[in-house]
Amino acid sequence: MYKTFTVLMLSMFLLQACTQNKSTLENTEPNSGQTMKLEVKDIHSFAQPHEARIVHLDWEAKVDFEHQRIRGVARWQIEALANAQKLVLDTKALEIDRVTIGTNEEETSYSLSPAQPHLGRGLHIDIKENTEWVTVYYSTTAGAEALQWLSVEQTAGKEQPFLFTQSQAILARSWLPVQDSPGIRFSYSAKVEVPRELMALMSAENPQEKTKDGVYSFTMAQPIPAYLFALTVGDIEFAAIGPRTGVYAEPSTLAKATYEFGALEAMVKTAEELYGPYRWERYDIVVLPPSFPFGGMENPRLTFATPTILAGDRSLTSLVAHELAHSWSGNLVTNATWNDFWLNEGFTVYFEQRIMEALYGRDYAEMLAALAVTDLKEEITSMIADGQGQDTRLKLDLEGRNPDDGVTAIAYDKGYLFLRMLEEKVGREIFDAFVKTYFEDNAFQVMTTEAFIDYMKEHLLEKNSVDMEPMVYKKWIYGKGLPDNAPRPKSDRFAKVDAILSAWLETGQLPNTVKTQWSSHELQHFIRSLPEDISLGQLAVLDETFGLSHTGNSEIFAAWMVPVIRQDYEKAYPQLEAFLIRTGRRKFLMPIYSELIKGEEGRKRALDIYAKARPNYHFVSTHSLDKLLGHDIKN
Repeated sequence: MYKTFTVLMLSMFLLQACTQNKSTLENTEPNSGQTMKLEVKDIHSFAQPHEARIVHLDWEAKVDFEHQRIRGVARWQIEALANAQKLVLDTKALEIDRVTIGTNEEETSYSLSPAQPHLGRGLHIDIKENTEWVTVYYSTTAGAEALQWLSVEQTAGKEQPFLFTQSQAILARSWLPVQDSPGIRFSYSAKVEVPRELMALMSAENPQEKTKDGVYSFTMAQPIPAYLFALTVGDIEFAAIGPRTGVYAEPSTLAKATYEFGALEAMVKTAEELYGPYRWERYDIVVLPPSFPFGGMENPRLTFATPTILAGDRSLTSLVAHELAHSWSGNLVTNATWNDFWLNEGFTVYFEQRIMEALYGRDYAEMLAALAVTDLKEEITSMIADGQGQDTRLKLDLEGRNPDDGVTAIAYDKGYLFLRMLEEKVGREIFDAFVKTYFEDNAFQVMTTEAFIDYMKEHLLEKNSVDMEPMVYKKWIYGKGLPDNAPRPKSDRFAKVDAILSAWLETGQLPNTVKTQWSSHELQHFIRSLPEDISLGQLAVLDETFGLSHTGNSEIFAAWMVPVIRQDYEKAYPQLEAFLIRTGRRKFLMPIYSELIKGEEGRKRALDIYAKARPNYHFVSTHSLDKLLGHDIKN
């Protein structure tokens, strides 16, 4: 029977293993005297942490914008078996200058294994008995996929260059020699030198003002996996929102961002009321330039956010609730491998929905859930049609593949629906107690799908005498598609929207109240529900009524572009091109480009726009778009 993990003191080494060869992770339940052994295997890392693993990093770096490279010194404190002979780190496109061992910096030999697709090269470092420190002197190269260097023209202020990192899933190895597995945690300190007119921020304790010399020091006492190691550098300023919350942004964006995130402190308090104390001290957000490939990235203490959520009316801040929820799900309890990615995202979406419900009401949260489920069903249909039905399982098999292939609606929204199904089965009070205990018992630990099943059986089903056939949850986790017992979020407000849409299609009349009383979610649902044979005249009426082609709400604009492209509504094409060139968020890019390439003229337009836009996109986005447009792209 599964035994609960303990919360280890930060001064203890986290006994974790996540390797290409099976290894053992051991933790002891308080006062039980019994040890649980969890076998895990990380197919996306060269590391051999059962022999030698990293536990703390002292990092020094100089950020060179002129040559677009980081010169770094990574001093790793390690824990190794007495007879261990090597420490193995993950690298990708790094230049290794030299490696030393011990505090006296004794030169040691090392070798790089042959490069493998997606994985890069293993750095095999010779160590001695009792070696505690290993230091790697290195530089990044133009192949550093995690780094995006932005020119002055690509920023909001148009005055200073910008840099940000995106390490998830396995891109940390392209700017830091590291055991790049979500199952391996380390604390860190850092000293980073940047141009004096810029500010540096990390996933750590951060400054709130620029230094005079451009040198910044950071500390992250809580242990984190490599994918949460993050850095951004730019012309950035800070504004406080609450006693432990604030926002960073370029000066021209700061006021808008501060207003947009005005409910941030309330969100943190709401999250704590649901599932226990926030364990990372501060929660700040930095708004990045628009090329950032995701809506947000949950880097501890400092969420990276896209400016596409700055709608001006706080209507898109569910994304903030999502990234905040990661402070528990993902950052605190982490998927052991990327095959278990749903454990991070399914819990996070569930938590996000509960935060939004607590703040804005059940019907508001149900609108968000209904929109997500619509997207999920469409994605499942598309994946099955494309022969990717195996990827509609929660537990993935990503061997030989880029783990980024698992970043789909399956992990997020099928995972959410599975947890919601459990909640509806056992009741909210019981389920809330289970989730809170889950986070407490497994804090700063890793979790596999199989270990979660055991934990769920013991602490949710058996503890509460809940009768559930194993086939029910196994079908959710290991079965394709969406099970028949999936919850069905319903919104009375969406039902009213559907009635108005039907009446408009029949009579051509829209109530005057829709412009002033509809939320952005209702308008988004209206647009998504438009029939495929809608006429150009009807599109023109909607555009004039709601100003859709010029809306500042990126979710509405992206939804609007689908019927625009489908019906060849040329009036909106200049806005379409401008949006695709300035916006790097993959969530919007993929469906818009996918719709464009369905027709011959649209394909030509897509390739023309992509040729202009591609330099503005991060690797995460181009990796997906190159595959979508691949044989037509000349890199």
